[in-house]
Amino acid sequence: MSVNQTTVDDDVEAADNQPAGKSPGRVDMVGKALSLLVLLGDEPRGASAAEISRQAQLPFSTTYRLLGSLARDGFVDYEPDGRRYHLGLRVFQLGQRVSNHHGFAGAAMPVLRRVTEQTGEATILSVRDGQHHLTVNKVDGPQMFRVTSDPGHLGSLSTTAVGKALVAFAEDAEREELLAELPLEALTEKSITSREAFRAEIEQVRRQGYAVMDEENEAGMRAVAVPLLNAQGFAFASLATAVPVFRLSLEELIAHVPLLQEAAAELAARLPQR
Repeated sequence: MSVNQTTVDDDVEAADNQPAGKSPGRVDMVGKALSLLVLLGDEPRGASAAEISRQAQLPFSTTYRLLGSLARDGFVDYEPDGRRYHLGLRVFQLGQRVSNHHGFAGAAMPVLRRVTEQTGEATILSVRDGQHHLTVNKVDGPQMFRVTSDPGHLGSLSTTAVGKALVAFAEDAEREELLAELPLEALTEKSITSREAFRAEIEQVRRQGYAVMDEENEAGMRAVAVPLLNAQGFAFASLATAVPVFRLSLEELIAHVPLLQEAAAELAARLPQR
């Protein structure tokens, strides 16, 4: 793929002419380029250069040139028909290397596959990334209807089962901060948007040891999740089974909790607890 764009920003060119150790322009432009990647990560359908420029609060010319540089190196893909940018394959490759480095890919996949074989449904492993959850591994079930939370997906902590489990079993100070400050997004008509109601939900998750999502994140989908706990009893990841509502009732889905808890204990022993 090629993009007919200027690929080096004027500020970066100016920085190249500065003496070693005196190139704040270069450092600043690297930070701006990384910020564009973060913004694109929150846009699963992609975004135009103008939209990214507004979100990043950068001049359009700077945004356009940075996107060209990122596209040239494979970090960004450009869709000519819709004039939209998406995260590129290079970002996925780096993410996979990080996952492998931290032991998630090799150690977790056999356990996730085993859970999926027993449930016949998708199994998802997530970690917390700030105020979102990040899907690090997923095994789809044999059914035709796929769960769309693929590795690398950033999702809501308040509307997902994996997110609620991560919040409920976070370290005490972190949990209180999330309960007070986490944006409560209305992704469907069933999403919890009341802070009082969300706190009550998290307290219930802590009491029962698992979290559920019943069409709060996506209409037609439900999930159940359990935490992966470190030696101190705090969650460093969460494990979920996700299904379309027409296949399993909430009660039938919750029946998978013991299987998930057994798998979570095995993963907690295998995975690095960061």
